[in-house]
Amino acid sequence: MENRICQIFGIRYPIVSGGMVWCSGWRLAAAVSRAGGLGLIGSGSMTPELLREHIRKCREATDRPFGVNVPLMYRYAAELIQVIIDERVPVVFTSAGNPATWTSRLHDAGCKVAHVVSSSRFARKSEAAGVDAVVAEGFEAGGHNGHEESSTMVLIPQVREAVTLPLIAAGGIATGSGMLAAFALGAEGVQMGTRFALSAESSASEEFKRLCITLQEGDTMLALKRLSPTRLIRNAFYHHMEEAEARGASADELRELIGFGRTRRGIFEGDLEEGELEIGQIASLIRDLPSAGEIVASLVEEFNARRAALPTL
Repeated sequence: MENRICQIFGIRYPIVSGGMVWCSGWRLAAAVSRAGGLGLIGSGSMTPELLREHIRKCREATDRPFGVNVPLMYRYAAELIQVIIDERVPVVFTSAGNPATWTSRLHDAGCKVAHVVSSSRFARKSEAAGVDAVVAEGFEAGGHNGHEESSTMVLIPQVREAVTLPLIAAGGIATGSGMLAAFALGAEGVQMGTRFALSAESSASEEFKRLCITLQEGDTMLALKRLSPTRLIRNAFYHHMEEAEARGASADELRELIGFGRTRRGIFEGDLEEGELEIGQIASLIRDLPSAGEIVASLVEEFNARRAALPTL
C-alpha cells in the first residue's frame, strides 16, 4: 500500500487517526502508529505543558512516527506550536485557520505539515502555503465542519482536481470499503475520527462510547451554524441549541448558552444529556469498541479484499 502519503509521513499504511479533543491522547496516537498508521495527538483541549507530557509519553510508547493536530484558532496555538518544535515532533496536522501562518516555521523545524480543508478553494490556499498534504473533510464528520456542507463523495474529486498535493479523505469513513471508495475518488489516504474515537485506547468516557455504538441513522445532526457548524448527537443540549437557533438567537446568546467546558463535560466526563457530544454520521455503522490495532488490521484486510473483488463487478 506504499504511496505518497506513506512516503511523506514514514508510515506503513495511509491511515491517520483524527486529532480529536478529549479522545486523541497519547495512548490512542501510539497505538495507531504501532499498528502502521499515523496516530495524532489532539491538542485542541490541552495546555502547552499537557501537550508536552503527551508527546513524551507517546514517544516512550512507540518508535514509529506520530503527529499532533493543532486547531490554529485555539488560544494556545502559538505556544503549542513551540512545544511541537521543541520536542521535534515529526508531523503536524493544522486545522481551523490559515495554514500560511505556521507552515514555513514548522518546515524549518523539520516537520511535515498537512492542513484540513472543507473546500477546493481552501485546498488551493493550502497548496500555495506550501503544506505537504491536505485532508479534505466532508460534513459527515463529527465535530466542527465547514460552512459549505459538502459531503465527502462530492468534496474529494473536486479537491483532487484543484490541487496536485497528496490527498487524505476524511468524513464518514470507518471501513476498508469506505477507504477504497475514497481512493477511487482520488484520495491517497484516509483520516478517521469516529472509528478511532470508539476504540479501546480512546480517552473518551465509557458512557460516551457506549452511547455512540447504539446510534441509528439520523441520530447526529449539524447544529450551531451561526457559530461554527458542528455535528452533534441529538441529546438535551442539542435540542436546547436547536430551539434557540429556531427562534433567532444571536451568536452571543448561543455562546452564552453553550458556556465553558461543554465538550469536556459530554465526551470526557460522560454527561450524556447536557454535554456537547460530537461524533460523525458513520457511528450508526459501528457496534463495537476494538483496539486501535484491530481497527487498522481489519481496515487493511477489508480494503485489500474489496479491491481484489472489483474485477468481478
